[in-house]
Order: sequence, then structure tokens, then C-alpha cells
Amino acid sequence: MTTMSFTEADSAALVAERLAKCTGPLPAFLVALIGHLHQAIRETRPTAADWRRAIEFLTEVGHASDHRRQEWVLLSDLLGVTALVEEINTRRPKGATPNTVRGPFYRADAPRVPLGATISLDGIGEPLAVTTRVIDLDGYPVSGATVETWQANAQGLYENQEPDLQPEFNLRGVFTTDADGAFYYRTVRPGGYAVPCDGPVGRMLHAIGYPLRRPAHLHFVITAPGFETISTHVYDGRDPYLGEDALFGVKQELIGSFRPADGADAGAAAKGERRWSLDFTFVMVRARKERRSA
Repeated sequence: MTTMSFTEADSAALVAERLAKCTGPLPAFLVALIGHLHQAIRETRPTAADWRRAIEFLTEVGHASDHRRQEWVLLSDLLGVTALVEEINTRRPKGATPNTVRGPFYRADAPRVPLGATISLDGIGEPLAVTTRVIDLDGYPVSGATVETWQANAQGLYENQEPDLQPEFNLRGVFTTDADGAFYYRTVRPGGYAVPCDGPVGRMLHAIGYPLRRPAHLHFVITAPGFETISTHVYDGRDPYLGEDALFGVKQELIGSFRPADGADAGAAAKGERRWSLDFTFVMVRARKERRSA
């Protein structure tokens, strides 16, 4: 039996030959990934010590990930991989709300709260009243949709970054849209922030001068039977870093107008205690199989 020798020129082909004997969708992905990885190694020619440092970095990323914090997601986000996967898988008709990356600070266990409630459990920050509607492409309301929202505080920090300083589930909540497709709640105006450098991903990218700023935003995940899930941001149109979002998430359709609230108390304004409001409309599209049968 003739066997292929492992050489610099044939390394990826040898691995691909072995993967060809495997089953399922993963081998085809691995063949492409290994081809690019081996090509990158041939082009950059790292020393054995360089490669060990790369492995140590990836190991550190794994150790830093847990149920509260996902450094692997952060790495994928900052390298544009998550945004690319979203673009490939969520192409939508014009007028529909686009998806963006979910980010590493999402929690699936946030509590349900009634419409009109506040999700600011510590009350720290400039008050923000959020009023939104969820509609379909024809303008009809999507009632009974589940809306998850979460955000950073005024200092640009999420509750699961500061478990000892912020209340559990601060600035997080799950709502249900009413008969008009509306949901509304009170919170505080979020602050923009630099991607944290207290983990291996942030430290590594900060050390090489990679842009790590994120403009101020609110996160939303909206689900409803028969519709594609929306996982997106609404950005503060006043933020100066809209043009260089570290996670490549800013789209024109997602820039919101954070306006001084009408009738804000003059005394509070004089003290610098400003109040804000945001009105926004999310547009859902039917799930693909339902669009084909329509």
C-alpha cells in the first residue's frame, strides 16, 4: 500500500485524506479549516516556541470561560467571525431588522418582568424610557413575542462583569409584546466601553493595538412562533465610536435616536440629571419555510 509522506507541501492533503473517511458535516468543515491553518503556518513560519505560546493563549481562553463569561465568544466576535456567520445565515428582505452578534455577556436565565417595569435594579444612571413595537414586513403587529433585553450600565459594565458591585440581573429583563406588538420599559442610558482587557482575549488584542471600543447600545433577542429570531443591537446615534465598533455590528437600520425626554424636570436638568427616551420599531420576517409556502 502506498502511503503519503508528511511533508511541508503535503501536510494538509494528508490530514484531508484521513478526514475523507469520516462521516457527517464536520469533516468537510475541518478539511477547509485545516487547509487554511496549514497555509497560514507555511506563510508565517512560527517557531516551535511561537506555536507553544499560541497554544497557551488558547488554553487560557478556555480556562477563562464559564457560565457567566465566554471568552471564546469574545474572540470570535472581535475577529469578525461571529458577524460573518450571522451575515451568511440571516440574509433578510429589505426593511427587516438585521441580526448582529449576541456578544459574550448574554444570559439565558434573565427574569420575566411586566411591561412598564424598570430593569435598573440599582437606579444608578440617567433614566431612559424605551418604547418599541414589533411588527412584520406588512406592518402588522407581532403580539405575544418574547423579548429579551440586556445592556451595560452608564460606566459600560455588565452585571456579570461586576457580580459583587451590581445586583443580580441588573439591566436585564424578558418581556412579552402586547396586542399591538408593543413593549416598553424603563432603564438607564448605557455607556459605551472598551472591550475588557481583564481576560486573555482583550489583553492579547490590546497589546497589539487592535481597536476595542464599542459604541453605547442595547441588546435584544426577539422570538415569536412562525418568525425568524431577531438577535440584534440598538445603538446610540450620539456615540462618537459608531464608525469603529469592535464587533462589526453597527448598521444604519440599528442606529437609534436617544432623545432628551419631553417634559423633563427643569430642576433635575439644572443638576445634570437628564432623562432620555428611545422609540424603535423591530421588523420580523416569516421563517423561511413559511415564506416559501406563502
